[in-house]
Amino acid sequence: MLRRTARLLVSIVMFMAATTAGVMATAGTAQADSCYTWSRTLSQGSSGSDVRELQIRVGGYPGYGGVLAVDGQYGPATAAAVKRFQAAYGLSADGVAGPATFSKIYALQDSDCTPAHFSYAELNRCNSTWSGGAVSAATAKANALRAMWKLEAMRHALGDQPIRVTSGFRSYACNSAVGGASGSRHLYGDGVDLGAGSHSLCKLAQQARHHGFNGILGPGYPGHNDHTHLDHRSSRYWSASSCGI
Repeated sequence: MLRRTARLLVSIVMFMAATTAGVMATAGTAQADSCYTWSRTLSQGSSGSDVRELQIRVGGYPGYGGVLAVDGQYGPATAAAVKRFQAAYGLSADGVAGPATFSKIYALQDSDCTPAHFSYAELNRCNSTWSGGAVSAATAKANALRAMWKLEAMRHALGDQPIRVTSGFRSYACNSAVGGASGSRHLYGDGVDLGAGSHSLCKLAQQARHHGFNGILGPGYPGHNDHTHLDHRSSRYWSASSCGI
């Protein structure tokens, strides 16, 4: 917490200094960030790896039932997600990602690019290499990062109270050991199981509909009365009958 607070203070100081110097008219960033630094303002029509990095961070703001593509193309869906992100954090919601938007992202992320309230260790209790699953280790880890940013958005929407992750990435060996389904999304790194805590399992399943999860399984679905499962499967499948889903 102290580290994030210090980084936020540095961001504010550097933003003020840059504004005084008159360089903010062309720059798209308020500071150099230890994870990733945006060097230009982004808006509809922009494209590139910097757009892709932004899409990962705002992937939890696609709107009800939506899923934001991480394709490096700043289209209407990305602009709408940026607007929702901006509104969620009290910024001017214009759909343009500039210094204020990037400063908020910098304050939210740690040096390994994970969001403030989730970690790689939390999303992988199977092994330290992310290997042995249905995709490469790099892909599994990247999928987990996308899931964490969606969870961060969900956590903020639920009043910034903790969300308890009980299972994330699994290798085939780990998946077999816990009796997981043969095609489990945990093998891909994007499957996440949540336990009850600050929120009920039904509340978690219901809220997840707004944050980019195509797969939602919860109470009422066979084998899911003790957890809520979320994932990034290719098409929507929501089932938590005890929760009205």
